[in-house]
Order: sequence, then C-alpha cells, then structure tokens
Amino acid sequence: MKISKELINGSTGTLVLSLLEERSMYGYELIKEIDKKSNGIFEFKEGTLYPLLHSLESDGYLESYWDSREGKRKRKYYSITHKGKKELADKKEEWTIFSKTVNKIIGGNTYGFNAE
Repeated sequence: MKISKELINGSTGTLVLSLLEERSMYGYELIKEIDKKSNGIFEFKEGTLYPLLHSLESDGYLESYWDSREGKRKRKYYSITHKGKKELADKKEEWTIFSKTVNKIIGGNTYGFNAE
C-alpha cells in the first residue's frame, strides 16, 4: 500500500533526522535506508531529499562534510547537530501525541498504540 504524499510530507524531516541520529550518511544512502527501513513504503526521490537536506542544514539541524575515500568518488555526508537532536526529540514527542490521538479517534489499536 502506498502512503499519500500528504501524510509523508509532514514527516520527511523527522525521518531524515532520525536516521542521522544513528550515523552520518550521504544523500543516496539516506534514500536507500529509508526505502529499506520502510519496506518500500516510503520512496524518497533525490528531488525531494536534497532540498530537504539543504533546508535542515540551513536551519542548523544538520551539518555536512565532504569525504573522498581512496578509490571512491567524493560524497557529501550529513550529520545531525545538537540543535537537530533537540528538534528530533520534540518531533518524536509531537508524533507520539498525534498518533495516539488519531488512533483514539479512529478506534484502532495498531502497532502498540492503545486508544486510552
């Protein structure tokens, strides 16, 4: 099942920050990791990801650096900043409240959320 762009657009930044909390990654690696972890449900395209990365970097949530390992092409890696970690914590809390509330309204008990 494909998820609507409307639902995905509101969470793209949070997904990227969450992955970068684990380790630094370059853009294409992020695309592949999102696809893998979502079992193909989220399909980020370069045209979606790179403007988002630039925006997150401009806001101070990410920093980037170039790495060119011997025999490999030069890649721009992104890593989360302290400010980005704070933003991610806030977004996770916001997501928990949002998802529990939606679940409560629609009457579901899915993925460990109980409509209390």
